[in-house]
Amino acid sequence: MEFKELDNQKHDDWMLLALEEAKKAEKLAEVPIGAIVVLNNEIIGKGYNLRETTQDATTHAEMIAIREACQKVGSWRLEEARLYVTLEPCPMCSGAMILSRIKEVYFGAYDPKGGVAGTLMNLLEDERFNHQVHVVGGVLEKNCRQILSDFFKELRVRKKKKS
Repeated sequence: MEFKELDNQKHDDWMLLALEEAKKAEKLAEVPIGAIVVLNNEIIGKGYNLRETTQDATTHAEMIAIREACQKVGSWRLEEARLYVTLEPCPMCSGAMILSRIKEVYFGAYDPKGGVAGTLMNLLEDERFNHQVHVVGGVLEKNCRQILSDFFKELRVRKKKKS
């Protein structure tokens, strides 16, 4: 399904499901980032940040969701899939989206320190690669930004109490 065929409400609905994944990370004291992969209007992959839990730098929400989606479809190619993620993708996750041939990515909050889907650069739509991923940023941006800012505010309070 082309991105033009979906109305904004449907994108919001998918992003709300990615936010539910982010809340799972938050319950584990992980940075609350969530992602889902959608194919033919069905979620085929879900993930949330697990870096602290696993002590594995590659366990970003998007990486977990892409891995699950590939397993579900039985292929590394996700050519017609859309990925929804609450924070602008980093270089590693953007690379995985390019390599898995994700068709479109929709993200919530912009990441001024590490986002490469338009902020620091746009890795996903760079025509030098053999595959480009269509990018739409700012989907439910306020909600996605709020869960992150609340998390870091609480983290600073906890650290201050410890010292």
